[in-house]
Amino acid sequence: MTTEARPWLRRGPSRVLSLLLAVPLALLLLIHPAAMLDAEGGYSHGLLMLVMWGICSGFVHGVGFDPYGRLWRAVFHPLGGWLLMGLGYGVLARALLL
Repeated sequence: MTTEARPWLRRGPSRVLSLLLAVPLALLLLIHPAAMLDAEGGYSHGLLMLVMWGICSGFVHGVGFDPYGRLWRAVFHPLGGWLLMGLGYGVLARALLL
């Protein structure tokens, strides 16, 4: 057993948070994508692409995968994923309130 301290982003609670944020958004986009439509019945491809990037980042971090390359670490960093998933929940809330 090692006594090395792991950063808080590599510990279990942060990984569970990533999965808890990613799974509902992914299921919603797969099962009922019309929930993301705005009042006019349209949606922003750019925003949804960012939301899906956040979902991917949440799954990558949530299952425990740590990329080796610096570029991939930056692309799938959990903090960025959490922000993008928060954007997804904001888009969903706006769509449901309109």
